[in-house]
Amino acid sequence: MTHFLVTAIIFLCLLGDASTLSATVNNRNFPTFPAIQANVDFWEKIYSKYSTSEAVIHDRNDLTKIYGVIPIIDYLLPGAQQLNKPILETAKLRYSAILTRLAGGYLPKTKEELRIAAMYKGASKSHLLKAGESIRAQIGQKERFREGVVRSGAYLPEIKRIFRSHNLPEELAYLPHVESSFNPDAYSKVGASGLWQFTRSTGKTYMRIDDLIDERQDPIIASHAAAKFLKKNHSLLDSWPLALTAYNYGTSGMMRAKRDKGSYEKIFLEYQEGYFKFASRNFYPSFLAALRAAHTFEQNPSLRRHKPTPTKTVRLTKQASLDTISRTFKVDINTIKAINPAIKASATHGRQQLPKGYQLKLPATAQKQTKETIIIKASQNPRKNSI
Repeated sequence: MTHFLVTAIIFLCLLGDASTLSATVNNRNFPTFPAIQANVDFWEKIYSKYSTSEAVIHDRNDLTKIYGVIPIIDYLLPGAQQLNKPILETAKLRYSAILTRLAGGYLPKTKEELRIAAMYKGASKSHLLKAGESIRAQIGQKERFREGVVRSGAYLPEIKRIFRSHNLPEELAYLPHVESSFNPDAYSKVGASGLWQFTRSTGKTYMRIDDLIDERQDPIIASHAAAKFLKKNHSLLDSWPLALTAYNYGTSGMMRAKRDKGSYEKIFLEYQEGYFKFASRNFYPSFLAALRAAHTFEQNPSLRRHKPTPTKTVRLTKQASLDTISRTFKVDINTIKAINPAIKASATHGRQQLPKGYQLKLPATAQKQTKETIIIKASQNPRKNSI
């Protein structure tokens, strides 16, 4: 056996060991506990199998119990939510009525009744009545998730680098699939915004949020904030399942849950306090499912993901309006706004100036063109960014 062949074999063995080690580390960080396996499987199907024009009618406590998948108006279309509401309510009431009748001793006759009765073979009257009150509708996310994977191409390389720089697992970079589908303009009904869906109160701890700048809207700045927030959660909870759940439920609430139940699995199975309801209980399983679904979509060679936009950063040495900056660099104001989404309308409409010291992104090719009085120096960190 030649020296070259021996070296190659040793290299392959080491490579295999490294792959195994990597998988072990990842599993240690983000384990799929037996108690949550069904929930992970459910959310993976929601993200990759069921369409946005389908609704899955299921039991909210046991996600293995799916009563039916019904057609709806594609929820991505304008006005679909209101139009779908009576469709979903009718479906839930139909299955609730079947379970209530079964609880009263009714003998199933139709194929659908027999199927649901088989799901609850041997169940008590109280169990059936509770099931009848625990019916939920989940709209499929396949198209929305796919669009999120396409958008993620513009941000994931830099977000992974950010998380590595904070000594955090880069799998966490996939959390925006759950939060916003990598839509930097996402805004929730409770006021959470941006790629990472920070609320105003939590966001202010890590970012500038005022009437001129809202850094929650900047995917890269918000990713630094998310890394710090998740790192803090992990330092307090000593578990990624708990730290991720705290991202949704709140750090103090998850610390109370840990004191009460001890482990993530016991919290998942038993904790009922406060606002720890369906969304919080399913947050970590949905993250694991998003990881799986995203990796599956990413391996599809026909899926063309967005590419990062090369930018450079300049630091303002005095306050300046966007109009002045636009003239100075011959860059359209809309372009400046697009790559600086943290700047609010008061600045883009000229009512306020950007402050001295502000770090502004510009297209990588932008060059100073005029002799405007504005003074702009290169950032102290001249490394080119991508957004």
